[in-house]
Amino acid sequence: MKDRRLWVDPKNPLALIRQCELAGVTRSTVYAPRPVAAPNEQESTLMREIDAEYTRHPFYGSRRMTVYLRTIGHQVNRKRIQRLMGILGLAGMAPGPNTSRPSPQHRIYPYLLRGVAVTRPNQVWSTDITYIRLTRGFVYLVAIIDWYSRKVLAWRLSNTLDSGFCVDCLEQALQTYGSPEIFNSDQGCQFTSEAFTGVLKAHGITISMDGRGRALDNIFVERLWRSVKYEDVYLKGYSTLPEAQLGLTQYFLFYNRERTHQSLDYKTPDDTYRTANGGGARIVDHFKEQEKSQGELEAGAAPFRCASIGYPLNLNTVLS
Repeated sequence: MKDRRLWVDPKNPLALIRQCELAGVTRSTVYAPRPVAAPNEQESTLMREIDAEYTRHPFYGSRRMTVYLRTIGHQVNRKRIQRLMGILGLAGMAPGPNTSRPSPQHRIYPYLLRGVAVTRPNQVWSTDITYIRLTRGFVYLVAIIDWYSRKVLAWRLSNTLDSGFCVDCLEQALQTYGSPEIFNSDQGCQFTSEAFTGVLKAHGITISMDGRGRALDNIFVERLWRSVKYEDVYLKGYSTLPEAQLGLTQYFLFYNRERTHQSLDYKTPDDTYRTANGGGARIVDHFKEQEKSQGELEAGAAPFRCASIGYPLNLNTVLS
């Protein structure tokens, strides 16, 4: 296996995905993982505080996070908090420069879901990565979710941010549930990489990517992370990766099979996915809605207004 991995050359004009197929090796073994240095006790404490506060207030950037940490007694500067938030892959929701980190060589695809009504299972899947804190250190969690039913189709843990564990997660979901019509992700280098997009193209799946600084474009995965952390990770306080693996296995079984959702008429994701009834989603096209409302006003009609935390979201995107 080690000798066959040497056959794969990233500089070769032949696509990496095809080289791996010909060599008979998995793509995850080609990408050399970069071990994450274990943080010291003080930095572990800071990252736990940052993670918890970001989960409560995902619009906090490094400035507000620095102010918050100072108010609870930590002597920190913004540069240090920027570095730690970078390690955790966190950025405030507000639009701004460098909120996503795609590789300059990777193609960025347009966002295709604004104004699209999701009316059936396997119409839209999406993915994201979050940080899971351990007693000493941290790991990364990637998951793939079906928008219609909120069902978690596959997930993986890793102690590195290489593309391999994301590709493995995608291949597991495709093998178990077939192919979606549209697959949405953010612009992170793991999802813009040729290894990841190559799998999607090979299955004839249309690729969609969030706009920069628009975390609400992938609101359902963001809601999932909040549930995972408040309902499991923070309560159990995992110490090691194997312990987190076992605990999250149990949690995702509970999430899919037993946890009811208000937006699914108090049915579970498994029931909604299996019956193709009671689910659905839609991210409102804010600009078209404004034009429609303006037209109604000019015609003398009173438009219905629904305020949902200041964002132009359909209620299905708010309730979970």
